[in-house]
Amino acid sequence: MNKNKSEFNKEEIDADFEKLNAPISMPDLAGNEVKYITDCVNSGWISSQGKYVKKFEKDFSAYTQSKFGIAVMNGTVALHLALLALGIGEDDEVILPDLTFAATINAVLYVGAKPVIVDVGIDDWCISPVAIEKAITTKTKAIIPVHLYGQVCNMDIIMELAREYHLKVIEDCAEAHGAEFNGQKVGTFGDIGCFSFFANKIITTGEGGMCVTNSESLAEELSVLRDHGMSKTRRYWHEKVGYNYRLTNLQAAIGCAQLENISSILKKRDEIENLYIDGLQDIKEIFFQSKFEKRKKVTWLTSVLLSPVVNREVFIKKMSAVGIDIRPFFYPLSTMPIYSQFSNEQGSPVALELSQRGINLPTMTCKNSDFYATVISQIRAFFCQTMEGNDE
Repeated sequence: MNKNKSEFNKEEIDADFEKLNAPISMPDLAGNEVKYITDCVNSGWISSQGKYVKKFEKDFSAYTQSKFGIAVMNGTVALHLALLALGIGEDDEVILPDLTFAATINAVLYVGAKPVIVDVGIDDWCISPVAIEKAITTKTKAIIPVHLYGQVCNMDIIMELAREYHLKVIEDCAEAHGAEFNGQKVGTFGDIGCFSFFANKIITTGEGGMCVTNSESLAEELSVLRDHGMSKTRRYWHEKVGYNYRLTNLQAAIGCAQLENISSILKKRDEIENLYIDGLQDIKEIFFQSKFEKRKKVTWLTSVLLSPVVNREVFIKKMSAVGIDIRPFFYPLSTMPIYSQFSNEQGSPVALELSQRGINLPTMTCKNSDFYATVISQIRAFFCQTMEGNDE
């Protein structure tokens, strides 16, 4: 795995090699998932009522060190409900990072508010506190920091800004289950933390999400909005226009089983990232995520930057040809015509650069070290051949 470039040759790379089945992600369902789902089916409680929904909410909120957990059907609606519960609506401005999945900005548009897109930091890839402060106006009502690719935003400064300007904070933790800032779990700094349990996330329910909060009144509002706006004390009496955003008992059963193993899942993911670091440390064209004092990042996917001299599209196609699924970073929101009107005057040069250079590598806890050794050998082969060819 630590061979020098000169030690690789095409015959060695191709010898006895069958096309690898290496998707970007795969859920690890080696715990009690089948047992708990079977229990659901046998009990007849397979919809949004049942013991596993309540247990998942209780256990996940405890894991995140929050008082309340409200399970929902996916991470996008978690963001939508959070904005609604905080009273964000028409004419309000919500600051969010340019480098994030579209769900973050879509949720703001759902409530009729105006997204304000700002740049991210070159070192942590997360929303820039400096850019946040420059974008604040009298109409700004909230900030959505996104803990991107398992990295943690600088929550000290973000919360200082929120207090100074009286802003709500909704943490987008879709890719950062278990990450911490100064020993405190993400999702617990702001008013509401939003998580996703999509199949490629650190833990999964297939589709699913969760809002966590320490506010009893917000928890109550989130719960009512999730369940058609129905009164908690008077069945079929609707106090407001709500939504059917409920998680099923079947999905929650999977979540309970996943949560039982989250510590080992996070440990395995860190070990996978370390395999990549050890195996690719001498490839000067690859740069891994930074680590910061007070921030405990987690490994969602192994995320790296390529040197600007590398043709990323060629690399992705070469890896695909041998069965390795490499994913590029998200496009900056501001580069897409439907969102470009919401970019700020300063633009987002850092987000653009990161988007053009970033890739995610296969990260699956159900694969062993021999599997990753093969993936790494193929990545090394590309750089040994391609970059040596460029030097000639």
